Amino acid sequence: MKVSRRGMLAGAAAAGAAGVAGAIGLEGRSDAATAGQVGETGQGRAQREPVELTWFGTHAWQIRCGKSVVLTDPWLTRFHTGTFTPEGADPKSKLVIKPDVIDKHLGAADAILVHHGHYDHMADVPYVAKKTQGTVLCTETHANLLRAMKTPNELLSPVRGGEYLPFEGFAVEVFPSLHSCGGKRHTYAYPGYRYDVPPRPRVIEDLVEGGTLAFVITIGGVRILSLSTANFDPNALRDLQVDVVLAAPGGEPGITDRLLRTIKPVTKVVATHWDDFDKPLDEPGVPWTDLTPLRTSVEKTGAEFVVLDHLQKVTL
Repeated sequence: MKVSRRGMLAGAAAAGAAGVAGAIGLEGRSDAATAGQVGETGQGRAQREPVELTWFGTHAWQIRCGKSVVLTDPWLTRFHTGTFTPEGADPKSKLVIKPDVIDKHLGAADAILVHHGHYDHMADVPYVAKKTQGTVLCTETHANLLRAMKTPNELLSPVRGGEYLPFEGFAVEVFPSLHSCGGKRHTYAYPGYRYDVPPRPRVIEDLVEGGTLAFVITIGGVRILSLSTANFDPNALRDLQVDVVLAAPGGEPGITDRLLRTIKPVTKVVATHWDDFDKPLDEPGVPWTDLTPLRTSVEKTGAEFVVLDHLQKVTL
């Protein structure tokens, strides 16, 4: 059985291309950046430093400040699945890793944040983890799948939500979250958990969702909320203070409005996971859906809505 994109991101039907802005330098910050500040002491706050975000499509972001590098869902390989065709994704599409593509764009990483287990988030993580020796934060299901894909166990750090994890130069807070769903039955593709190490995943349906996480990265005096789908746990994020949100389109009607009412006001929202990832990374992104609803939800709060194209950077 093939799975439509409604089952994966559960968004609106694909519509016309939304305009893509060039990389934009973000100025200023909110008082939220002082909460959970890396290096904060009783005598003062950490110094504000430039934080550079680079987008590699889907929810693959590189967050860099000085020598510190955080990667989110670093999937750069991109192979054909048919996800955005009328027939939907073929669940028997073979998993592929292209080291040459990854090596071209990624060098170092101190932490690798896995938000959920689907192939378009986690399939490249075994190679990236071994290459960078970065600490992989993920659920136990994700860890079992990654072990099956020969990821060194010493690099894996299973989390559940509630953790505050200080690293050299930044900190990561972990929150339980939810995958977006939709359709008559409010479902999503490839649900499930793996409580033991399974046989090595070979096709995309082998990489089950396995629980969804959200992360707040505090780096360079900025707090960034990273959400990999258009859904969230309102109890976990209620009154959360951050400066920037990485937010995806789609999901159930009104989901972004609820998100921005749940957390405290933010200055910037950066669109993520909006591109047709059957298309090459070195070509301009092709929207899988209309970004207008996401833009409208953001701008009516007074926040700035930022859209980057493939391989573009933004400085916070």
